Amino acid sequence: MSTPPQTAALDPIDDRPTKRAMLRGFRRRCPNCGEGTLFHGYLKVKDDCPVCGEALHHHRADDGPAYLTILVVGHLMAPLIHIAFTRFRPDPLVLATIFTVGCVALSLYLLPRMKGAVVGIQWSRRMHGFGNTD
Repeated sequence: MSTPPQTAALDPIDDRPTKRAMLRGFRRRCPNCGEGTLFHGYLKVKDDCPVCGEALHHHRADDGPAYLTILVVGHLMAPLIHIAFTRFRPDPLVLATIFTVGCVALSLYLLPRMKGAVVGIQWSRRMHGFGNTD
């Protein structure tokens, strides 16, 4: 018996690579061209890319970036707190102050980058209206 020919639906052409779009979003750049800025301010995504004109208003990041930020910060800081406490035995107030500042700083750094990565994933997978051709 012969095998049926492959159809386009089974082997789609990936014209929007997810890894590239995520990295561009992480750099806070347009997932399409990588040149235009993604944000207007700290977390407000622009409606359109100022360079290529790609519509970006379709994104639905919601709580995903905050969850990812907490996940990464927690997994990085928890072992460091344990190591600092067991090896150096600092005063608890000093330890709490240092790691509070570190957690807040890392969270503020990562949150817009995680949001950019989530927008990049949504753009590359044509989610929430990013795939419309009109």
